[in-house]
Amino acid sequence: MMPPIRRIVTGHDSRGRAIVASDGPLPSVVEIKAIPGTVFHEVWSTAGSPPWVDNGPDPTAGPLMLPPPEQGTRFRFVDIPPDTQDFLAQGASKMQAAFSETGDANVSTVQSDSPHPLMHRTESIDYGVVIEGEMTLILDEGEVALAPGSVVIQRGTNHAWANRSNRVCRMLFVLIDGTYDSAIAAALNTSMETETR
Repeated sequence: MMPPIRRIVTGHDSRGRAIVASDGPLPSVVEIKAIPGTVFHEVWSTAGSPPWVDNGPDPTAGPLMLPPPEQGTRFRFVDIPPDTQDFLAQGASKMQAAFSETGDANVSTVQSDSPHPLMHRTESIDYGVVIEGEMTLILDEGEVALAPGSVVIQRGTNHAWANRSNRVCRMLFVLIDGTYDSAIAAALNTSMETETR
């Protein structure tokens, strides 16, 4: 089991002086029931751009959501257990349940010929950093082995994370809401139309 995350949030007092608003464990830590051992540690999120710099309420309260808010960001750690043969054989219907638990089943792109059952895509720029353990980034074409210190810049591509090791991997993710370039959007629309035929 990975160690808990300690979160320190700063703020301002009535005189504008910097203070510690909170210091302690994360209030939102969610294990995905459909994939036991997969744990989302929600650290912070922002909505709108530029975000308000205020003493507002904790934005991690509420249900888990995979993508970032519109024009916003999402900052989280995810603990990813090793893939098992049972997990890999469960198929698309079970993975739809997993994505539903993350608040957006529509991000799943898994097809019968997908290279991994957790293939998905969000219209965002995501920074993914391996903190501990090993991970494999799987794309439509190719894959990349990742070790601690590896950083993936995910630019709205179809992908999955495969843990082919024998221990849990912890990754840090920062997701930034985005909009596809018109040429990429057109290619994606054409690809989706072809798949539905």
